[in-house]
Amino acid sequence: MALLCVKKLTKSFGGLMAVSNVSMKLEQGELVGLIGPNGAGKTTVFNLLAGVYAPDKGTITLTTAGREISLEGQKPYNICKAGVARTFQNIRLFRDLTVFDNVRIAMHQNVDYGLLSAFLHLPSYQREERKLKEESLEFLRIMKLVDKKDELAKNLPYGEQRHLEIARALATKPDLLLLDEPAAGMNPAETAALTELIQWIRKQFQLTILLIEHDMSLVMKICERIYVLDYGMLIANGTPDEIRSDPHVIKAYLGEEVHDA
Repeated sequence: MALLCVKKLTKSFGGLMAVSNVSMKLEQGELVGLIGPNGAGKTTVFNLLAGVYAPDKGTITLTTAGREISLEGQKPYNICKAGVARTFQNIRLFRDLTVFDNVRIAMHQNVDYGLLSAFLHLPSYQREERKLKEESLEFLRIMKLVDKKDELAKNLPYGEQRHLEIARALATKPDLLLLDEPAAGMNPAETAALTELIQWIRKQFQLTILLIEHDMSLVMKICERIYVLDYGMLIANGTPDEIRSDPHVIKAYLGEEVHDA
């Protein structure tokens, strides 16, 4: 059974149809790409999956731990609790908090103590807080940020802010990770390192990943399957080799004249 099943997802804003009858499936452990020209509706799909928008039509089903959860119309925090985490095209960190606190906050949804225990600093609270601190530092080690744990997030270089955002998403312990243009603004060396990192965290954390990215070298290298959007509609899906040669994809990206030339 698919981890994520999306059926006929539709969203419009006024007279603009942003996403129209989009259906897709992600199996457990897959790394799948979602590509398309600017304005094709990719980030809108992410916002629908993450609960930023409610769909006009369609269903979104997450199957995890042997149970099906309907995500359409759910609030973002409930979707996160269900096991879906995301990063953003434009980085959205808690800029005035430390690197460490950005990750620690994300982990609090999984703590095993109540309000009374926290208020009275009971042993259960102290035990969970120690565990939370250790795990937060481990995520920072993975992203090579542990030496900057006390710096404000806004003071990190751009590439390290990207890594911190991924660390924060991982800290929620998701089953499905949505990466929205993680290589945006990176140079080729940084992109190559990010490619290896995505492959590693997928294996290490046994994640299913849906990736939006304009860097086709990254997409073609790491994605097993690719969905292609154009004007809010799916025009193709398949393996990287199939997508490379699909005439609809060539037309959407290059135009027939360029392809003929």
